[in-house]
Amino acid sequence: MSVEAGDLRARLAALGPGVLAGVSFGFSDVLGKIVFGDGAAPLTVSAVRGIIGIAMVLGWLRLRPPPRPHGRAQRWVSLGLGVLFAANIWAVLKAIQLVPVPIAILSYFVYPLLTGIAGAALGIEKLGWAGTAAALAAFAGLALMIGAAPGALAPFGIAVAIGGALCRVATLLITRTQLDGADSRLTSWYSLVASTVLLFAAAGVTGTWDLPHSPLGWWAFLGVAVASTISTLGLFASAARIGAFRTALVMNLEPVVSTLLSIVVLGEVVTPLQALGGATMIGALVAFQLWR
Repeated sequence: MSVEAGDLRARLAALGPGVLAGVSFGFSDVLGKIVFGDGAAPLTVSAVRGIIGIAMVLGWLRLRPPPRPHGRAQRWVSLGLGVLFAANIWAVLKAIQLVPVPIAILSYFVYPLLTGIAGAALGIEKLGWAGTAAALAAFAGLALMIGAAPGALAPFGIAVAIGGALCRVATLLITRTQLDGADSRLTSWYSLVASTVLLFAAAGVTGTWDLPHSPLGWWAFLGVAVASTISTLGLFASAARIGAFRTALVMNLEPVVSTLLSIVVLGEVVTPLQALGGATMIGALVAFQLWR
């Protein structure tokens, strides 16, 4: 084997966890639609996912202890991020329940654009003309995707998807400014504990314990749990192998996979104009992340 071939294989192997994460998230999105169609509630699914996530991160921390613990301030910031994370997870799942999966996920995926714009406004990073042009193209693609949708869309579904994106933006900016250099697994641990407690409390107060009604719904519910666990694990592994920036680029697989699966599995209709809008947005997202 030549040195070049060996280097190529090593690079492809390094991308593996990120690809696995993006594909698994796409599967989780589509399975979530099946679960909600069978009577389960986004709040219930969000809370159960939190339990699985806590178990997964705890196992990772036991297997590979962090080099140093979080300080007191870092712990409080991480716990505070749990509130944003709870809102983020619920909003994305609620959007998937209310509108077609491609529109829900692409509406949520404005978060890289909003993060870059907010970071530039706050002086955290610069946003050049190329990044600005890519952001405008991405928003235009999203507008075309929504405007060309067959039938009426639930405005609240799009609103909660964008609300989830805003929660993600706040999480990323706070993490960058307050938790730079901190072990991401510990940050996730504290955030998951806080968000799961909050989600279970919200489910208890509202009496939202709606579970699937049929065997298919339960299998989909299990699939969401497994796929989200695999995707989170892959996300951590990818960030460790290739860094957060390249991982963010690879994660653009999620809207692609979820769109294709929603067509095949759910029978959702994507018109040619919608496809053009979605392709424009994903291409502009990649360009924005490379050029900003």
